[in-house]
This record gives sequence, structure tokens and C-alpha cells, in this order.
Amino acid sequence: MDRIEKLCVDKGMRMTDQRRVVARVLSSATDHPDVEELYRRAHEVDTHISIATVYRTVRLFEESGIIERHDFRDGRSRYEQAPDEHHDHLIDMRTGKVIEFMDNEIEALQKAIARRLGFKLVDHRLELYGVPLDEEA
Repeated sequence: MDRIEKLCVDKGMRMTDQRRVVARVLSSATDHPDVEELYRRAHEVDTHISIATVYRTVRLFEESGIIERHDFRDGRSRYEQAPDEHHDHLIDMRTGKVIEFMDNEIEALQKAIARRLGFKLVDHRLELYGVPLDEEA
């Protein structure tokens, strides 16, 4: 049983065959696919799965905190497993590739800024958008 499927079962979610397919596709993703891409991959596994089923399943998984939705300024919601450990994202504006990273200096700076403004930081998202240095105009 893959990670997402196990989380679903642990939360008491009824796992249909088609939900299992979507869970497995999401668990095996190394990128941040949108629903259309998830549907394409799921349809390769089960030709009877509909895009409506994929949309409903993704919504259910998101509402359950099993996956996270990201809107990386490309007009489509993209998804990843809810991470065990925090990370941030660098998005290549030319290709749409998403690079995950974690930087302790950035994390400390964000906490310090929140504290200086009178807050305790409880959550945040950092998305950086760039182009490769060798492609700069």
C-alpha cells in the first residue's frame, strides 16, 4: 500500500478501486501534476476512470489534508503529497518545472521577521519564480 492510500485508510476513507488508482498515481508522481495530467496517468492504469472521478478524488484528498494544492501562476492548480517536512518551491518560468528546496537561513529569517512584527510564525509558503541564469535576457 502506498503512502497516500495508507493515509486515506488511516482516516477511515472508503477506498474504491478508482480512488486507489488516483492515490497510487499521486504517490508515484515526482512532479507537481495538475488534474488533467493526473487523469492522463490514471487513465493509462484504468481506462474506465473519468476526469470527473479524478476531480472529485483530488478534492476529497485535499480536504482531508492528504495532498496540497499549489497555484504556481500558470493558470492551473497543481498537487503534491502533503509533505512530512516543510519545503519551499522554485518555479522555472520558462519550463514550469518545480524545484523543491529547504533553506535554514530563509526559515530563520522568516521567523525573525514575524517575531519583530509581534507574531509567532505558525505556517508559511514560499514560492520563487525565475529563469535559468544562462537564459537571462
